[in-house]
Amino acid sequence: MNTVFYLYICVGWVRAFSPQSALFAYTSNKASVGGDKKSLSQHEMSATLNEVPRLKRTNSFTEWAKSNDIQIGGLQVGSTSPSSGLGLIASQNLKEGDLLVTVPSKLALTVQNPGEDNSKMLSLLRNDGNNGSDIYRDAPWFVQLSLQLNALDMNLIQGGESNDGINMKSWLESLPRKFDTPIHWSQSTIDELQYRFMSQSVSLQKSRWETEYTNISQNSNIFSSSKLSFDNFVWGCECARSRAFSGAYSGSAFNPAPYTFTLLLVAVYLGLGFGTMEQAANGAAVVVCASILKDFVLPKWNKSKKYVICPFIDMANHVGMGENGEVAFEYFSDAYSLAVKKAPNNGEEFFISYGPRSNDQLLQYYGFVEKNNPHDVYIMPPLREWDIDALEKACGRTFSPGRLQKLDRAGLLGLQGGYASEDTFASNEAGGVVITRAGGVDPAVIQALRALVSSDEEWDAAGQAVGNFALEYSGGQQNERLARLAAKTAIEMELASKPTTIAEDEELLRRSKASKSMELSNEETLAVMFRIEKKKILEEIIKTL
Repeated sequence: MNTVFYLYICVGWVRAFSPQSALFAYTSNKASVGGDKKSLSQHEMSATLNEVPRLKRTNSFTEWAKSNDIQIGGLQVGSTSPSSGLGLIASQNLKEGDLLVTVPSKLALTVQNPGEDNSKMLSLLRNDGNNGSDIYRDAPWFVQLSLQLNALDMNLIQGGESNDGINMKSWLESLPRKFDTPIHWSQSTIDELQYRFMSQSVSLQKSRWETEYTNISQNSNIFSSSKLSFDNFVWGCECARSRAFSGAYSGSAFNPAPYTFTLLLVAVYLGLGFGTMEQAANGAAVVVCASILKDFVLPKWNKSKKYVICPFIDMANHVGMGENGEVAFEYFSDAYSLAVKKAPNNGEEFFISYGPRSNDQLLQYYGFVEKNNPHDVYIMPPLREWDIDALEKACGRTFSPGRLQKLDRAGLLGLQGGYASEDTFASNEAGGVVITRAGGVDPAVIQALRALVSSDEEWDAAGQAVGNFALEYSGGQQNERLARLAAKTAIEMELASKPTTIAEDEELLRRSKASKSMELSNEETLAVMFRIEKKKILEEIIKTL
């Protein structure tokens, strides 16, 4: 009897940790991979598609969505003006809490990081003959999604859980074929941003994406340079960076089968007299607890993250604050949903939030600039590159060389010869000074400046320790005033170094709209809008210091 009971427990644990129950796991179907399809891929049709207005290309997409069990109510794909991009528009009056869209998870493109287990892609690359599957597993999430998009685009795989014949062509045609992001700009246009940090970030992005492409094309026959061009690889990366949403991986969707099987075992266990009701309940509890552990606890423990491109929901545009909807995964229905958080009026655009994105991120990866973005930042050069002589003159003090050495050892001067991260301020590898619209100058920088400007008496009173300058007024009122003056002086110098003022930039935009002969290109317009927003942050923070 005890043997049966422990076997029962084992069934629960096997169920909980079986790879077959992983969320969105695909089963390989070699017969439908590649095949004898004669239709042109999207890459071959890209020249034609670029000539067709994107809105017209989305007409068949909505019908495709409905025919593949995407439930849509109260929204339609469109634009609010001829000059605006495509988005989701309210087609009726909505109210808070309305469920507007549900998309079966089998239609979504997903990447789990770490632990990517897309069996369709891994099988495709494993049969490639090289170590392509390992290259795929080790690639960044957006590269993995780019390869998925390109595999669909090249008819190497099909949509659905098991290559089960879901034709994704209509959705692929709805995607943008070109992006107005700085990676495509000339260096002279990037210079018009008047922002060194973005120039560094774009340069690093180009270098890293070229490295990823070379690594893949040289280790895969399927994605060799003769079959997958760098431009199409970049297209996939940009679709992934601009259309995927992410969150902590929350395990598999609800599967009733193991619970049904558990009830059956309980009935057999009791009916044949193998044990008591208490023992059967204990065994059932193990199955339930193991499922909860697998679906909710272990993913958070392992810090797994899921990246998802979800057809139709990916048409929603971003707003920094006051978004209309929110995206969620429906555990019991195994689908992604879009629900109303703040109802727009009929005919207004329905926005979601991509998260707290600065204009650095929005321009670099999405191709637009948000005016008065509450999440915007400005990355100044590291403290070690600041003009110390100018700060000493402003403060009326000579800074002790020993303080600079202390700050350097504490890592507060930034890196010598550092570089910007591809993900901009989120991982500021150079140690640049971060200024946020919401919070002002990084508190660690103000702490460093308190130590830097301190007199010998203030330094001794703090125990000659940088850490004792962490709190406001920790060095005294005069010390606090001079620390803020040093920060203000450095920011004023940064603003004064710009070739144009905000007023001149705004006049340039006004003339571009008023006169055809003065009209700026889209890239130039974005560059001017971007630098205006960056200068506004500096002006705002100067007023607070």
